[in-house]
Amino acid sequence: MTRIVFAGTPDFALASLRALVEAGRTPVAVMTQPDRPAGRGKKLTASPVKRYALEQGIPVHQPPSLRDDAAVAEFAALEPDILIVAAYGLILPQVVLDIPTHGCLNVHASALPRWRGAAPIQSAILAGDATTGISLMAMTAGLDCGPVFDTAEIDIGPAETAAELHDRLAALGGSLLVTKLDGILAGTMEPVKQDESLATYAPKIRTQDAEIDWSLPADELARRVRAYNPFPGAFFFADSHRIKVWRATLADGDARPGTVLRYDREAIVVACGLGALQLDELQMPGRRRATAQEFASQLDLSAQRLG
Repeated sequence: MTRIVFAGTPDFALASLRALVEAGRTPVAVMTQPDRPAGRGKKLTASPVKRYALEQGIPVHQPPSLRDDAAVAEFAALEPDILIVAAYGLILPQVVLDIPTHGCLNVHASALPRWRGAAPIQSAILAGDATTGISLMAMTAGLDCGPVFDTAEIDIGPAETAAELHDRLAALGGSLLVTKLDGILAGTMEPVKQDESLATYAPKIRTQDAEIDWSLPADELARRVRAYNPFPGAFFFADSHRIKVWRATLADGDARPGTVLRYDREAIVVACGLGALQLDELQMPGRRRATAQEFASQLDLSAQRLG
């Protein structure tokens, strides 16, 4: 029997792990990041992958790093035939990549070589890409630059958020993985080298990236709102409040960027560098998300210029 070890941490990875288990390819062990403080109480919380693995009776390993000899020895002792990685979050040094008989396979959320790096889903939306996908990549020491066994592509919806696209890609990743795994293990699928001239980089998202700059075109800001939903949430400041924008659509209007063109129970519209943005779902600090109708009763922005 093939000895599979799975390495992953968040919900995106969970979809691939669940697909393996449901296909009868349960890993002999799971590796996931150490428990992290979460919530208002900062209670140590297990990752989605860890919780599911424990439910399935799969042994769980949580090394803080794979760069020390003890962690490498612990991994080698599992005698893996293949390591399947999906959004693990730790760097795998060459000594680890060399241990599995059939190497290490990464489930990556883009159609490589486009969007290598930490935030491929957000980057695809920010760039206005019409499509994205899942790649099954043979891992090397470089950043997402290994040869690709297979890719499955999907269209990006015109109003789709990163959260919605994430869930579709996670499901696609699990499906593609279990469909192609036997061919990869049997050696009947040959990975194809990536075209370096087409490579793009998707850097890690920072909170400050999500602050709305009203001087930008409205269509770019609409993409940012979608890309930063759910994390970190696009936001702007008004009356010393940091207000998050969860949903927005394009609107007509032409005025100095940041001018509130309309502010009533029907719509909130703000002028941008080109065009205008209608804010459809917002959130005040400490409150739940609100429709424009609800938000208009919480804070009066009608006489303000934002930004």
